[in-house]
Amino acid sequence: MSVKPVKAISIIGMMSELDKVIKFCGDSQMFHPDDAMSFYSNTVDFVPLSQKNPYSMPLQSLKSAADLAGLQLEYTKVKGFTATTKGILKYVEDFTSRIEGLVSDKLTAEQKIDSCQRTIEQAEHFVGSNIDFTEITKCQFINPTFGRLPIESYEKLSEYSDNPYVLFFPCTSDETHYWGAYFSPPDQKKNIDRIFSSLYFEKMEIPSFAGTPEEYIEHLQEELARLKNNRKKSEQLIKDYWKKEKDKCSRYYSKLTELDSYNEIKRYVYQYNKSFILAGWIPAENEEFFTRQLDGIQSVEYSLSDGKEQISNSPPIIMKNPPFFRLYEFYVKMYGLPCYNEVDPTPVVALTYTLFFGIMFGDVGQGLIVAIVGALMWKLKKMAVGKILIPCGISGMIFGFLYGSVFGFEEALNPVYQMLFGIDGKLVDVMDSETINMIIYGSVALGFVTIAIVMLINIFSSLKRKDLESAFFGANGVAGFVFYVSLVAGLVCQMFLGIEIMNAAYIICLIILPLLLMYMREPFGKLAERKKEWQPEKWGEYLVQSFFELFEMCLSYLTNTMSFLRVGAYILVHAGMMTVVFTLAEMVGGIVGYTAVVIIGNGIVMALEALLVAIQVLRLDYYEIFSRFYIGGGRAFTPITARKNTEQ
Repeated sequence: MSVKPVKAISIIGMMSELDKVIKFCGDSQMFHPDDAMSFYSNTVDFVPLSQKNPYSMPLQSLKSAADLAGLQLEYTKVKGFTATTKGILKYVEDFTSRIEGLVSDKLTAEQKIDSCQRTIEQAEHFVGSNIDFTEITKCQFINPTFGRLPIESYEKLSEYSDNPYVLFFPCTSDETHYWGAYFSPPDQKKNIDRIFSSLYFEKMEIPSFAGTPEEYIEHLQEELARLKNNRKKSEQLIKDYWKKEKDKCSRYYSKLTELDSYNEIKRYVYQYNKSFILAGWIPAENEEFFTRQLDGIQSVEYSLSDGKEQISNSPPIIMKNPPFFRLYEFYVKMYGLPCYNEVDPTPVVALTYTLFFGIMFGDVGQGLIVAIVGALMWKLKKMAVGKILIPCGISGMIFGFLYGSVFGFEEALNPVYQMLFGIDGKLVDVMDSETINMIIYGSVALGFVTIAIVMLINIFSSLKRKDLESAFFGANGVAGFVFYVSLVAGLVCQMFLGIEIMNAAYIICLIILPLLLMYMREPFGKLAERKKEWQPEKWGEYLVQSFFELFEMCLSYLTNTMSFLRVGAYILVHAGMMTVVFTLAEMVGGIVGYTAVVIIGNGIVMALEALLVAIQVLRLDYYEIFSRFYIGGGRAFTPITARKNTEQ
């Protein structure tokens, strides 16, 4: 339930051995490269290795050619594949050239098919018009123009009644246009064309084929069949070529991907005289394997240091959690990965999210549906949130059993209670007036316990980070914990239990003194860390600012605790919504109507409440819990690996 330890490694060797080192680092799939400049104090003579990656463009060309043809490149193992760089680049050039040529033929055929189909659609508007294109092409003293005119524009032709040449002869029409032609003398053509263009007339090219529209369409149908046959032949040629080249191409693609990925490591390499310097991170558990392989490369030396010693360089994070907690890493990553020296909040999220969701969404039947939907979301769509819904749905079933609710039927489990516990009613009657008060008080108590536990986690996490100010004097440190717990315990004992414990000594030692420590947390924290400059620059300004910050802290204790009332509120909301559903079902009446309303109502309540509860529980985790102990400024451990690049 923490992050895996990592080690910083600095590798130095002769430039002649760089490619061997890079290949090993990539093959190991456990090397996270980093900027070597941050690992050394004297970097004056370090020169970035400015070498262009020769594999990026060929790899992109190969991918583009495959995408263009709709081919799926597959990554395969390339161990023992001995093709030279020159051979790989030559193959890529030949493959892409061949594929692009075949695809070009296919696209050309498709463009001609589209053009032919559009021409057929246009020509169909002139079927039955007795037009003979042979005669039209012989016209010398008049120029016909075929096309379509918007209906609105056709109605405006009357505005040009003074011009005898602005005449449009429609053949057919559809919902938006008239199809036909207008005629103009050669000397008036430009003027008439301009007028019809202003009326949004769309021209249709007069076919060079002689004959009637019917004969022209028949000719086009024959041309269309020929073009489709050409396209089919091109597609078959692509399939045949890919069938022959698939395995070979996959090997070249995999090797090229590997070379391209590993070459990216050179971006982190610095040159020092005739040597190279490469720094990065490896999992501590793989130290022996990694160093043993480096020992086999001549002229290479390396140094290792623990991640704890390199906190300033922000060691990358490898999450380490049991299977159940691992489901909730999704929410942690959404907020931000933990820093290397702080507590991993995943177990906290896993426990609180599952518990709160179940409390707020307590229904045996609906919880079962949520769990099933979550399983399907993960199985079919690989949605990370689907895996989270499975334990949440089970938690809802458990609390639904306590509340006695099965799809809103509040009496369905009474025989079970009678058989197991010998009681006539439910274990927890949510709608009972006394139970409502218990739910409200229980929600506040749940908030108090949660916040108190989170404070203890913050104390531990702060000590782990060596942040003594936060650990001892912060609002969530020892001082804040003592103040918060003492104040709540004192009020509960005084107001509800009748125990008079809030005497002068109690108030001074457990409430006022912690407040003073939080008020002066910054200078006290610096003194505890033995810093020389512990005093504020301006005491007056600091005291005023610290007062308002202290006031805000005290207010946050109240608001954060009261925020947990939403847990109890959703218990009552669920019961209330299902009461409305059954009231409507009874109003509709009849077996069919009653059943339909109950099913639809359950569906609406499940969808609406599951969404709202999921959001509200996440809000409690992010704002009321994380804000008290979690920083979340870490970065992911991302080792160089060709396989990962192909999956992105």
